[in-house]
Amino acid sequence: MDLKLPITIIDELSDSEIRAQGELDLASGEIRNVRYEDYDAATEGLPGAKEDYEFSVGILSNGSREVEFRVEVDAMGTRYSVTPTELLELKGRAAALFTQAPGKKAASR
Repeated sequence: MDLKLPITIIDELSDSEIRAQGELDLASGEIRNVRYEDYDAATEGLPGAKEDYEFSVGILSNGSREVEFRVEVDAMGTRYSVTPTELLELKGRAAALFTQAPGKKAASR
């Protein structure tokens, strides 16, 4: 199965946040094609390697409904991913998100 979903990534820093768009591979949990908004990773480095970095989350959206999930950052490998346990839970939550009748809220973390 080759299913990749567009997601928003938010890297939380002590006093700010850095947003990006990427693609989550639901088979492997890898996040690829990360494109930062108003941030140059080539000159400033991966947000997860910054001294004031706190954590990262991903957001999967369907219209006005959203599901939030934890994103792991490998600062040395400069990669984002989702753990196998989180990915399994996310698959169930994503299925609910995309099969809900309009107007219902998806469970968010």
